[in-house]
Amino acid sequence: MNDDFLFAEDDEEQELDDLGSWKVLIVDDEPEVHAVTKLALNDFSLNGKTLEFVSAYSGEEAKKCFREHDDIAVVLLDVVMETDDAGLQVAEYIRNELDNHFTRIILRTGQPGQAPEKDVIINYDINDYKSKTELTAQKLFTVIIAALRSYRDIIVIEENRRGLEKIIDASVDLFSSRSLEKFMQGIIQQLASILGCSKDAAYITTAVATTSRTLENFNSAMGKDELYVFAGNGEYASKEGIALKDAISAQEYALCAQAMRDKKIVYAEDHVVAYCNSKSHKGALLYLSGLPRRIGESDRHLVKRFSDSVQLAFDNVLKTVDVEATQREIIERLGKVLEHESESSNHINRMVEMAGLLASKAGLNEKQIHALKLALPLHDIGTSIVPKSILHKTSPLSEDEIFEIRKHAEFGYQILKNSTRPTIQLAATLAREHHERWDGKGYPDGLSKENIKIESRIATLVDVFDALLNERPYKPAWPVDKVEEALRQESGQHFDPSLVKLLLDDLPAFMAIQTHFPDEPK
Repeated sequence: MNDDFLFAEDDEEQELDDLGSWKVLIVDDEPEVHAVTKLALNDFSLNGKTLEFVSAYSGEEAKKCFREHDDIAVVLLDVVMETDDAGLQVAEYIRNELDNHFTRIILRTGQPGQAPEKDVIINYDINDYKSKTELTAQKLFTVIIAALRSYRDIIVIEENRRGLEKIIDASVDLFSSRSLEKFMQGIIQQLASILGCSKDAAYITTAVATTSRTLENFNSAMGKDELYVFAGNGEYASKEGIALKDAISAQEYALCAQAMRDKKIVYAEDHVVAYCNSKSHKGALLYLSGLPRRIGESDRHLVKRFSDSVQLAFDNVLKTVDVEATQREIIERLGKVLEHESESSNHINRMVEMAGLLASKAGLNEKQIHALKLALPLHDIGTSIVPKSILHKTSPLSEDEIFEIRKHAEFGYQILKNSTRPTIQLAATLAREHHERWDGKGYPDGLSKENIKIESRIATLVDVFDALLNERPYKPAWPVDKVEEALRQESGQHFDPSLVKLLLDDLPAFMAIQTHFPDEPK
């Protein structure tokens, strides 16, 4: 059986245009070994990718190369260099110190007795062991192609694992601010790896406006039929939220427009644009570029199945997000009504956003922040029992009126306390504790310091901060420098000093929220 027959299957792969390169590190203290190796592999190609050579002439140089290059596919590693075991030390460094288990390590030595093959194979995580005398040009070709195929398959498996990890992480809490984007990133990463480990992929849709608050910044600029990059990997990871026409070339955009118009999958030279049909929206696109091989019939069937399934998943998640957004709006509107807030007031919206920002700075996780922002609009629900005439009174309150107002904390807690829902339970705690003070002089229970739940301490601070900055029936709006001075004076007394510091250290960010949610003219 001749070598031409053995490697016939790679002829088709080598006909492809250059789609990049496989990085091969040559480590040997003999310069002629580098030259001969490069000459023997000069016309090598696998999956349309050629070889890119990196050279190192000692073990220490090899370690430096690995620190500088994280995409070395194969290393041809001499054993004896500056020391008798320099190559073995490099192998140990790659696997154990860099935790790199992807690069294929091929040891080649001119002194086999110096490092016996059996001992090396058992004690070191290497992939092949060759004597320089037996490594002819043809055998070197065979060794490299086998190593690269192994590396390619391992990377595909790793990309699949990372994609699945993103999907699992996102599925844990599809209401978090970035979970839907992460979910879609995982989906497209899965498809990209199956089709040959393309790292440049994007999910494109017109339905961005309904997904999450993190994308609201550019919602106003969106046209009804405008396509946007919703989630992306590789080249498109930094283009999320950007109009598609600004994210890709005019030629590529024309292919996307064709796929959207004809509602079909368009296959180009090294990329795919797949239309994803939707029952509730105008549809979407899966876009993959830089594919390392031709798309065969089995792959086309896979792309079709993926495009159908991914849109179904996206539509279902959108429905879930819409239900959550509806619940949030109901709670916000209910909280505003029960607090006797006028329709022109944005006090609740400002509190919610400032509380989320401060909670993030205080180290709360995304799930805790989400729960706080959802529960906060109900913190003053107890004021529904306080006569409106007292709440809006402009003259000093009598002792009886103060007593009536103070009852609202306990009343709000009683309304909410029996719920089994974690968000409502948190709202009950906020209702009861948002008038407690760090120094223990608050009400209704005189709690102090860490005995007050951190969410309640956050609510207390942002509530007072907002009340001071804005006009109230009993006071005009204060200038920001006066508010800042008041917070400093009350730090460690009314407020948790660590939270005051976090707020004042980034005061412009909190003032930006004030600017974004002003009270409407009465």
